[in-house]
Amino acid sequence: MNDYLTLIKLSANHRIKSFDCGNDDLNEFLFQDAIEHSKQLLAITYLYEGQDYTKAYFSVLNDSIRIQDVKSKNRFKKIVLQYIPLRKRGYRSYPAVKVGRFAVNKDFHNKKVGTEIMDYIKVFFINKNKTGCRFIIVDAYRDAVGFYRKNGFNFLTEENETEDTRLMYFDLKLVGSSEQVAIN
Repeated sequence: MNDYLTLIKLSANHRIKSFDCGNDDLNEFLFQDAIEHSKQLLAITYLYEGQDYTKAYFSVLNDSIRIQDVKSKNRFKKIVLQYIPLRKRGYRSYPAVKVGRFAVNKDFHNKKVGTEIMDYIKVFFINKNKTGCRFIIVDAYRDAVGFYRKNGFNFLTEENETEDTRLMYFDLKLVGSSEQVAIN
């Protein structure tokens, strides 16, 4: 599978190529829900494709981090107090982009594909973003928490053992705006 790869914004007339990440929920979203989410303006999905297969995909949507949802001892509050100018600290929420779904074809697991794409997303929302967006957030599946931690994400909420996901964030100010990242 060493052919030319492209990043494509999923559209209603696009035929999704072969893909299986090993997670039924993520596979189902791509094949059954992603186009409808786009039509309803809920999320946009991007495909990273080769000639006959989909290597990975991600969907993004607008969101925010509401201050009332963050515990007072959380690292996020320290960022607000230390790095956001005093006159901007009174916001009730801070703009964020949410990675709603993110999956890599199981043939490419543990080959840094996910990290390459996450780096691309970070730089994209600094250099190509059309609105204010300070943070990336994700509801990480428990088995994906390690991946997000390795990619600079921190926990936004306290752990709840009954939930299947953990809400995590990444501060885009940590990435230089002149940085360029290419997906190989």
